[in-house]
Amino acid sequence: VQLQASGGGLVQAGGSLRLSCVATGTTDVINVFAWYRQAPGKEREWIATLITSLNVTRYPDSVEGRFTASRDVGKNTAYLQMNDLKTEDTAVYYCKAVDSWGQGTLVTVSS
Repeated sequence: VQLQASGGGLVQAGGSLRLSCVATGTTDVINVFAWYRQAPGKEREWIATLITSLNVTRYPDSVEGRFTASRDVGKNTAYLQMNDLKTEDTAVYYCKAVDSWGQGTLVTVSS
């Protein structure tokens, strides 16, 4: 499985962005998509999990209620909708499926 993340950019606090993660290769083995982020000088942080067979999502408290993970099976694409963004959300965002990681997409939230 190969993953390609995109959708990052510069947004003002309170704004929204939607990240995409396109999967190629043996995509029928993917049942779980996860999203992580890494802010400058910090460790990589888990921020979302989507279990597609169960349509179940999980989030840490830091993004619960603001971020929503979803998947378009027909397009082999996972999404992370991010609303009410805060300056502390500034980070490089990564998607993960099976043992593969996307290359990361930078999200910068300005005050």
